[in-house]
Amino acid sequence: MILARVEGSVVSTKKNLKMTGSKFLFVRPLLVDPANPGAFKSGTNTIIAVDELGAGEGEVVLIAQGSSARLGAKDKDTPLDAVVIGIVDTVDVQKKIVYRANA
Repeated sequence: MILARVEGSVVSTKKNLKMTGSKFLFVRPLLVDPANPGAFKSGTNTIIAVDELGAGEGEVVLIAQGSSARLGAKDKDTPLDAVVIGIVDTVDVQKKIVYRANA
């Protein structure tokens, strides 16, 4: 699993028929900062993930990638490589909360 922050969305009107109705999110992985283990730093890559949970911009999500991602989709034959499998409430690193969702 990958921890990532939602940075935006992607709209695609022409796509594989199995993807019709899918919401696409533009996410950036989050890494624990080695210089400050109580904080995140953004990864350099970005991922487009299918979202069926309703995550929004700025939220932190859990992403599954690769063949495991299809298990998180409604249809196991959907051609996807990344899917949102959770919306994160809190992240605790070394007994310090480094992320808490807006309540």
